[in-house]
This record gives sequence, C-alpha cells and structure tokens, in this order.
Amino acid sequence: MQYWTIKKKDMKTILKWEDIVVDDGRRKPLKTFTIGSLEEIEQVAEEFIKFISESKNIQSNIFAFYGKMGAGKTTFIKAICKVLGVSDTVNSPTFTIINEYRSAKGFPIYHFDFYRINKLQEAYDIGTEDYFAGDGLCLIEWPEKIAEILPQDCISVSITTNEDLSRSVQIFSPKM
Repeated sequence: MQYWTIKKKDMKTILKWEDIVVDDGRRKPLKTFTIGSLEEIEQVAEEFIKFISESKNIQSNIFAFYGKMGAGKTTFIKAICKVLGVSDTVNSPTFTIINEYRSAKGFPIYHFDFYRINKLQEAYDIGTEDYFAGDGLCLIEWPEKIAEILPQDCISVSITTNEDLSRSVQIFSPKM
C-alpha cells in the first residue's frame, strides 16, 4: 500500500510531516473542504460525513488523518463525533492510544492516536487489526506510525493549515 511515500530511507528516524508526500502530488483529492474558523468546524464535519456516506468511491470505515502537529486532526475528529451524536467527552487518546465511543445510532467509533508508539508491535498488542476488520468507524491520528498495517481500503484525509490560518481537509481515495 502506498498512500504516502516516505522520502527518508532511514526508518529509525521519527517521521515528520515534511518527510511525507501524497504520491508526488499527482493524486487528486476526491473532495476538499475548508474550515475558515472554529465556528464552522461542525458544519464542515457534517459535510464531510455526508460526502463519505454518499460517495461511491469510499467503501471503507477506516480513515487515516494526516497533518502536522496542531493542524487540527483531533479537533476535527471531535467535531465528527459530535455530529454523529457521541454523548461522551471526546479527547485525544494520546496516552491510551485508543478511545471508544458510541454514535447516536449505536455504532462504535474508534479514535486512535499513534503519536506515542515507538514500535509497530504496540499497535498489534492493542488489537489494531481486529478493530480494522470490524464494523466500527476507525479514525486514526498519526497513521504514518503504523503505515505497514493500514488496510488497503483505508481512506487518507489530509489536514493542512493555510496562510490565513483556515484549514483545508482533503479526502483521497485508496490506491487499490
């Protein structure tokens, strides 16, 4: 699977956003959303959910969120969970690696944050592959840390900060 290619050859170094590119820029996003301010984030989350629900190009329940530290990955995932009717407090699972929530319709939402893992084995140890094989919605922060085990149908979502401090959210179809 090659959604993201790594420029550096030394895999022992900690990956930084600048080390990762989306297919040399040749792949076009399926859809781009712009979040102008925090006041707009829930509206954009609603549009995001509507798009992924209705798109014929998206047949996956696994979404890998890429972006620099502070780009808004956690904040956007919180907004997605709110729109889906999660009643629990949604926090980044930075130290627990995974948080589980239930949508208003009762389906599970798994929020992963792999920022702090040091070895791929840690992802295996928590049963990541079982979550990916299940029916729940998987929302993954820092997926580049587990690139080797991301399913081929995983949808890549890029969040970038624009010069005016708005955010661009781009959805890329899987390379299958």
